[in-house]
Amino acid sequence: MLSNLKNIFKVADLRNKILFTIGIVGLYRLGVAIQVPGVDQLAVQQLRDQAESGGALGFLNLFSGGAFSSFSIFALGIMPYITASIIMQVLGVVIPKLEQLQQEGAVGQRKITQYTRYLGIGIATLQAAGLTFIFGQGRGSAFFGAARNAPDVKLLPQFMPRALLVIVSLVAGTALIMWMGELISQRGIGNGMSMIIFASVVSSLPVNFLRIWQEESKVLFVLLVALVVGIVFAVVRVELAQRRIPVSFAKRQVGRRMYGGQNTYIPLKVNQSGVVPIIFASSVLLLPVLLTNVLGSAEGWRGSITDFVNRYIVNTQNLLHAVILAVLIVAFAYFYNSIAFDPIRQADQIRKQGGFIPGIRPGPQTERYLGKVVNRITLPGALFVATIALLPYILLWIFGVQNFPFAGTTVLIAVGVALELMRQIDSQLTLRNYEGFLK
Repeated sequence: MLSNLKNIFKVADLRNKILFTIGIVGLYRLGVAIQVPGVDQLAVQQLRDQAESGGALGFLNLFSGGAFSSFSIFALGIMPYITASIIMQVLGVVIPKLEQLQQEGAVGQRKITQYTRYLGIGIATLQAAGLTFIFGQGRGSAFFGAARNAPDVKLLPQFMPRALLVIVSLVAGTALIMWMGELISQRGIGNGMSMIIFASVVSSLPVNFLRIWQEESKVLFVLLVALVVGIVFAVVRVELAQRRIPVSFAKRQVGRRMYGGQNTYIPLKVNQSGVVPIIFASSVLLLPVLLTNVLGSAEGWRGSITDFVNRYIVNTQNLLHAVILAVLIVAFAYFYNSIAFDPIRQADQIRKQGGFIPGIRPGPQTERYLGKVVNRITLPGALFVATIALLPYILLWIFGVQNFPFAGTTVLIAVGVALELMRQIDSQLTLRNYEGFLK
């Protein structure tokens, strides 16, 4: 292991990429500590307490690396860009022009990336405006540092300039994060957006484990560390698990040369969707939170809806919240896989290349077979992701720990990004005749 680490720093190009990536991630973590101007500290503390209780706000705080709870310039995090990427993938199936761009290689991908940036900025603007005015209603005068007892009508002229300043700051922060991610992808190592997400989700782990060590029993701390090791092992196994569908190519003669006659396979990952179902499900669960902020806590039917959402939907200690989250994760896993893998297109591509699946006739039978296999392997992968996402809630009911030190999503993202980073480092070392990490 030590010799492999030395090999990384022997290659000047690889060493510079790693140092550049570390530098950009360090600048990102520095920006998390810069707070949006004109925000009241007492209201920020109340927001931090709500985010630490979990739920949809806790999910946003997780992906922003704690920037959301402190309402910093990076409060929106990378979520607008992730949402824009998912929307572009969905639209690529519906809009023929985008589907054509996806098939044009690097040129088409650059155009899709540009469209994704524009859409990400638009989503960031909507989210920034929504959060600003939601936190600004009623208590917003306190949130943005105005007089707490003054009438709302008189505060409107004072509130608007502060609100515009906050919106511009949040959108600029999201644009800066996207630029940092692209710099890592171009000049660093690994996928830039994934590295920023990785830095965000693991940033709170040391502090959370330290809190368990200080406030809870030492036995519980040891059990949780052992549990993390077990989860990492399970996630690695599932992330690397594949269902390999054999494909054979018939021999054909072109002129005096013989082509084909080879055997290959189609690798279908068990967890092909990754953490996308968790992102989708948590985003859906965020909608009731926004609804309750709009309705307020007034009496009557609006108060009943707000009370129901706070008691059952977003309450992480309620069984209904866990059931809804699990069902949404499984449903979105099937939805994402139906977009990412098209059995009809795959079967047609195999037929055009002169290949076939042994024992399966080309054409409609191949399409039905591929669709059946994908549906079968999606279920265990989706159940695994749902179990990992619900693990903190399950252990909360068992051990009674209110502030769990890590989320299942954290481990899932961290392991996935780490494996992809190791693959890229291995390819760089192997290219230069060095021994890599993965064997």
